[in-house]
Amino acid sequence: MDQVKTINIDREFITLGQLLKEEGIIPTGGAAKWFLQETPVWVNQEQDQRRGRKLYPGDQVRIGDLEEVVIGGLV
Repeated sequence: MDQVKTINIDREFITLGQLLKEEGIIPTGGAAKWFLQETPVWVNQEQDQRRGRKLYPGDQVRIGDLEEVVIGGLV
């Protein structure tokens, strides 16, 4: 991971499963459950495996060694 990516959202929050799908890390939302069982994900420096975890502007997400994302403000 070289840099942190900022993802702006168009609603109050986005779920962790939606983020993984929108970033192209998983092909479908249904794949989130298995992906999260196999790949460590941290939300605000705490490990979390809930695909329904709500992510709000300012939250920081690290997806294993793949990507680091900050949830940006509403567009």
